[in-house]
Amino acid sequence: MDNILEAAKAIALARRNRAPLAALQHPPADEDEGYQVQRALHDLLPKNVGPLVGYKIGCTSQVMQDYIGIRHPCGGGVFQKGVHDSGVKLAASDYVRVGVECEIAVRLLRTLSAGEAPFTAEWVGEAVDAYAPAIEIVDDRYVKWETMGAPTLIADDFFAAGCVLGEAVPRSSVPDLGAVKGRAIVNGEEVSHGTGADVLGHPHNALAWLANHLAAEGKGLHAGQLVLTGSLVKTLWLKAGDKVRMELEGLGTVEAEFT
Repeated sequence: MDNILEAAKAIALARRNRAPLAALQHPPADEDEGYQVQRALHDLLPKNVGPLVGYKIGCTSQVMQDYIGIRHPCGGGVFQKGVHDSGVKLAASDYVRVGVECEIAVRLLRTLSAGEAPFTAEWVGEAVDAYAPAIEIVDDRYVKWETMGAPTLIADDFFAAGCVLGEAVPRSSVPDLGAVKGRAIVNGEEVSHGTGADVLGHPHNALAWLANHLAAEGKGLHAGQLVLTGSLVKTLWLKAGDKVRMELEGLGTVEAEFT
């Protein structure tokens, strides 16, 4: 248990100082231990980042699994102070190396408690209140992420650094999410695109994965929580001055500028 707390403290310190994280002295041995470190980290972080308001799911698309080299989804926390409205201007210097991803965000209408598992895509879909076009903000806060290993990346919320949300669309008026086309536009030029079906076949499959993953830890997803379901495109790394716009057909647009 000491190693878990020690790892969590090292990650929390690096995040507070915006210092690239080097390999941990006692890295988590496997992904289960990575999530134990993540839970300990979440207890240490809120003074700086506010309370946990939801989750992000990484590695839900083939393009991201190929890029990161991990063949299954991974979860991380989203905190109140990291959630922004479309049009926000954020300082690139607030991140070690800032990147963005094009996502479909969901807000839950009702709680999915651990005792109700296992969850299906249909079941979790009925628990959604609304959807929103989202920019997930990621931070490459590692000396070299390619050598860190999945357990350590999981321990540190899998690159999560917040999100920017567009206008919410109620569940009753969303299009077929699998068919939604997403376009990533940086400084006025389209640089990447994908569809909702790229996210584990359908974003609700990713949401079901998260609900089942949390249930295995005895935890639930709660009414009002936000979930970023995974990127339709490969991560786009930015530089100061970049303006980003994500267009999600039938869901709307979301914009941010990194000054």
